[in-house]
Amino acid sequence: MASPPSAPLSGYRIVELAGIGPCPYAGMLLADMGAEVILVNRPGFAVPTVHDRGKTSIAIDLRQPDGVAVLLDLVERSDALIEGLRPGVVERLGIGPDACHARNAKLVYGRMTGWGQTGPWAKTAGHDLNYIAITGALAAMGREGEPPPPPLNIIGDYGGGTLFLVMGVLAALLQAERTGRGDVIDAAMIDGTNSLMGLFHTLAGLGQWTPERDTNLLDGGMPFYRCYATSDGKFMAVGCIEPQFFAEFLRLLEIDPGDFGDQMDKREHAKQHARLEALFKTHTRDHWAARFDGSDACVTPVLDYTEAPDHPQNRARGGLERHGHYVHPRPAPVFGGHYDVPDPVLPVINGGRDAVTRLLGYNADRVSTLIQTKILSE
Repeated sequence: MASPPSAPLSGYRIVELAGIGPCPYAGMLLADMGAEVILVNRPGFAVPTVHDRGKTSIAIDLRQPDGVAVLLDLVERSDALIEGLRPGVVERLGIGPDACHARNAKLVYGRMTGWGQTGPWAKTAGHDLNYIAITGALAAMGREGEPPPPPLNIIGDYGGGTLFLVMGVLAALLQAERTGRGDVIDAAMIDGTNSLMGLFHTLAGLGQWTPERDTNLLDGGMPFYRCYATSDGKFMAVGCIEPQFFAEFLRLLEIDPGDFGDQMDKREHAKQHARLEALFKTHTRDHWAARFDGSDACVTPVLDYTEAPDHPQNRARGGLERHGHYVHPRPAPVFGGHYDVPDPVLPVINGGRDAVTRLLGYNADRVSTLIQTKILSE
């Protein structure tokens, strides 16, 4: 039997400097696509997360010159490095882009921050909520007259940050193969989020979007694109934008289109909102889910994260698998080569002597010395 094809990033080695959230997620995505990701932790115990799966972890004390030397030796044997520290931190440690490119001119150096590497706020603290607040994204969410609700940190951290970092790393790896020269990627969450907002700038330019929340096509202002409460305190998501899907929605609700009013007539929307709110509250979420199941009405149950793994569509694709204390998402996207997908397991927190010997080619005596001097953790 022929062996399965290699994963798309097989043969690439990525160094990830330990951090939180978006950068570990980027490392996970690269590992899911077959890259060998080396997670460089600080000395001391680190708690594994879902985002650490598929990685080999070693602990290096980068505050010590000998630790910096070890990291640069690893860089010399790698294709890319990713980090999500504040601007200037890696330079102070002696492992910034210039130092790394002096050892490996082909290295792709991926940097991810909220505000970016430049600008008056570059070195100030922030979190997802702050980053998306200056892009227009946060102001567009929620009910009119109420404070914007803090969304999950998917938009800035992971959408505007992680995914743009990964895209930049992959593009730079292709460029390095062609030119023999690496590059530095400045992945700012505000830049990525601004890019994601392009659709809404387009709609505004066409006169089809306004700053007033809860009045637009995709912000809950339309009766056919919002969530409705059900009799058991749960919710259904309604998204029947296109006329044919809206017609199917009304048919399954046994509503006469002539009696309901025109889909796009804003003068009818208040009445339509109220009618649909009352109707959905007459039955449970699961009742409505069964009625709309398999239809083109674009109506689906709103599941919480504990329910999601058991939805038939997720089960059919292996989208969410329980392993120990964690639920793991399947590697995405899915490639047609049908290569062996790595088991979604947590990494060994400390690869120890064997990992250091394999990754760096150090002999046993040198590894022992580095452990004794606490440059490396065993």
